[in-house]
Amino acid sequence: MKDEEGTGKESGSDEFLHPSSFILHPFSVMASIRVLSPGMMTTVQDLGRFGCQRLGISPAGAMDAYSLRLANLLVGNAAGEACLEITLLGPRLEFTAPTVFALTGADLSPALNGLAVEMWATVPVERGDVLSFGGARSGCRTYLACRGGFLIPPVMGSKSTLTRATLGGLDGGPLKAGDELPIAPSPERRPSGRAPSAYRRQFGQSVIARMILGPQDECFTRETFRLLLGSSFTVNRNSDRMGLRLSGPRLRHRGSADIVSDAVVTGAVQVPGDGNPIILTADRPTTGGYPKIGVVITPDVDLLGQAKPGDEVRFTAVSLEQAHQVYRQYMEGFDRFAAVSPGNQPD
Repeated sequence: MKDEEGTGKESGSDEFLHPSSFILHPFSVMASIRVLSPGMMTTVQDLGRFGCQRLGISPAGAMDAYSLRLANLLVGNAAGEACLEITLLGPRLEFTAPTVFALTGADLSPALNGLAVEMWATVPVERGDVLSFGGARSGCRTYLACRGGFLIPPVMGSKSTLTRATLGGLDGGPLKAGDELPIAPSPERRPSGRAPSAYRRQFGQSVIARMILGPQDECFTRETFRLLLGSSFTVNRNSDRMGLRLSGPRLRHRGSADIVSDAVVTGAVQVPGDGNPIILTADRPTTGGYPKIGVVITPDVDLLGQAKPGDEVRFTAVSLEQAHQVYRQYMEGFDRFAAVSPGNQPD
């Protein structure tokens, strides 16, 4: 079983702005985000598409669900509303009407009309404002949430883009120049605030991923488990939204590297015949025929979603009971954040 972490005034303050600082607008208009240039890989993602694996359809969804949830809560959306997931090289986006947005996750040097934008905070925009991105300072994926969300129809219960199936999002693929994403009309009162520092994740070049060992323990030697938990692995440049491919010491099987295909989950660590582990992520297949040596717990899958090629990954084993405890703390963090989020304060 797999489990699924969570978290204003002058810059530098850890306090939310008082609701009296809400920005007033005399009218609300229909709005959109116009794509001037799409960036490397920008897609619409929510928490994923569930209940469809029997049809061979992957869940998709955010690679870093923590950052997606926080972005939404900052602007007053439901935690699972769709955001833009922006990978490494960001797009140029023009707002066609006033609204408010928030950016969380990777710091890709965002700028509004050429001026630096604060991460993990609400940002008001006016018609014609242009959001752009520079180089990646930390992490891999930024999440952009707009107040009210993106007004695109869900497909099979989700707005998430599954590119290899041309499903969901905007036309089933990454954004392209000229696309327009409709967003909710600007509220007359727009929330303003910042996430406290405790909720602002910092991303380095190393991730320690907690995992539950198994379920195919019998396929690996004791020495293999020693290598798994005692070695450092490197994220391979062939990694993508389907999985993080790792390079490092070869993990050997007792016998064949093949099993009868069975269901897989996000965070499962498969070991194919070459001995290099693959951590399955959002766009993973629904079944797999390689033995699984462990499953990374959900809060740490979010951290892996920010790992770039060349970053280090290390594994440590936890029990199912410990994993459940971490997951409960993870979800309780979102509840605490939502209770004081600027997006949820009364007018």
